Amino acid sequence: MLDAVRVVRDFVAGTRLSDSGVEADARAIVNQLDDYVLPRLANLDAPLLAVIGGSTGSGKSTLVNAVLRERVSNPGVIRPTTRQPVLVANPADADWFNSPQVLPGLARSHGAGNEQSTTLRIVPTGSIPEGLALLDAPDFDSIDDRNRALASQLLAAADLWVFVTTPARYADQLVWNFLHDAASRGIEVVVVLNRLDEASADTVPDDLRRMMDEAGLHGATVFTVPFVPDLGGDSPEEFLQDTLVAELRSYLTGLAEDSAARRAVAGKTVAGAATGAIEKVEQLIDARSRQEAFASQLDSAISEQYSTAHTHVIDATSDGKMLRSEVMDRWQDVVGTSDISRGFERWFSQTMDKVGSFFTGEPAPLREVETELESGLHAVIVDAADTAAARSWSHIGSVAPDLRADADPALARSSADIDERAAALVRDWQTALLDRIQDTAGSKRQRARAMSFGLNVLTVALMLVVFASTAGITGSEAAIAGGSAVLGQKLLETIFGEETVRRMASDARNDLNERLRDLLQSERERYYPVTDPLLEGTAAEELTDATNTARTSVAERFPELAGTAKTSAEIAPANSPSAPASLEESAERGPLRDLFAQLRGGFKAKEDSNGFV
Repeated sequence: MLDAVRVVRDFVAGTRLSDSGVEADARAIVNQLDDYVLPRLANLDAPLLAVIGGSTGSGKSTLVNAVLRERVSNPGVIRPTTRQPVLVANPADADWFNSPQVLPGLARSHGAGNEQSTTLRIVPTGSIPEGLALLDAPDFDSIDDRNRALASQLLAAADLWVFVTTPARYADQLVWNFLHDAASRGIEVVVVLNRLDEASADTVPDDLRRMMDEAGLHGATVFTVPFVPDLGGDSPEEFLQDTLVAELRSYLTGLAEDSAARRAVAGKTVAGAATGAIEKVEQLIDARSRQEAFASQLDSAISEQYSTAHTHVIDATSDGKMLRSEVMDRWQDVVGTSDISRGFERWFSQTMDKVGSFFTGEPAPLREVETELESGLHAVIVDAADTAAARSWSHIGSVAPDLRADADPALARSSADIDERAAALVRDWQTALLDRIQDTAGSKRQRARAMSFGLNVLTVALMLVVFASTAGITGSEAAIAGGSAVLGQKLLETIFGEETVRRMASDARNDLNERLRDLLQSERERYYPVTDPLLEGTAAEELTDATNTARTSVAERFPELAGTAKTSAEIAPANSPSAPASLEESAERGPLRDLFAQLRGGFKAKEDSNGFV
């Protein structure tokens, strides 16, 4: 189980989330797993940590000092206050709370406090029994963001939450945000209604209980502490009267001294915390899945632009549009315009003589045809790449402006070397055509005829066949292009045969398509850095698998606790109080009567050893 939860922790830490709020949630999950869940799962019998939390002015520090009868925490006199968290533990437990097993992300300090410091001040004292430490946390409603974050972090590391509130603040929404969270995770909670004045005594306790019941905290233990004016200083009234905090002290001491109860509280809380963390990871999975889906959609949209560019080039080089009259006129100058219907062999012989004459003089028409075909193919490729880049950049800006703001502005256009690369593609393709013609001319007769024409002439003829479809050309241009392409095809067929020429043209077309695909894919790949950050880190599927494994492991380890929010009363130690039916009940009646009598006797016996008086 520990390993399964640790895998979840590592996967969450490795998850990259573009939403800053969700990213903060992920860090909070990692902090809780590091600060509490993993150390507690590794040692259920370690001392408990009770975190005293509450709103500004609720009297947390005063309450801690009164329970211990020792000034271990300085009450704030300025509101809002920025106070250093103080952890009070028995010296026998100091090593545990000083170790990296507890709140590893917080530096420790000892000695006098520093109200501006965020280090965790450790105060060892015999005033608290072994097995339990009290942590006086900063106000969770502080106006200081760091203070609030620290308070939340400390509460997340608690085995027991002691929430201190007042008649003036008990209904605050922020209080109930924490309490609802505790109820949903089954965290052990004690609520102290502090500074209860006479005017509020008849209504507030019952209203607080009603709100707790509605929040799912039906059996949570609640204590009331009356309002005492003029506390503080060096007066005899430095601490609240012992009788006012005796019930709370009895509860905490009873818990500390009952190892079975401590283990039950630790197990209940860590099961709830682990389950709660897993549920929060599921929310991260949802956010990560949406992020991955968005990245996939954006990638697909960009890929579609380059797929369209590829299709555009293929169409432009197979619909005859590149075979305009100027090109065909020059080609006719090369091969002649004989009426081939009178006899192809006669025409072929005449054409050989005509072509041969070019190579005894200046082959300008052939070079012009080659140049026109090369430049036309080059222009189509560059235009398609430019268009795909512009449209991709525009799309990113419309659906993900933040991503485009962080992207390389050069992505707004095709690569700086697109002209050179497109030209190289055309040259390499022509070279491959020439090689194909040479390789196909296997017999002596074929080689002789090919050499008689010249490989360049046959290469141009094969290019014309590849570009020869007359779709999109009308009128006289169609006749010129089609007829000239037929001449080229017949020229090749006379040397190689009809089936071989058909295969040569198909292979040449496929070769061109592959080269175009590779070039445009390299252009498309420039955009991967735009979406790669959305896909870095742990994938949603990995998180899901790890979370499912951890959830099963926690349920198997804590079958009676995992997923079940038990009440304080259900797991209260044998010598600790159950929650009273109403807050007006006291230790003098109901089920608490005998218990408190026993505990008070126990405190008297321990007066000399642990500082309780």
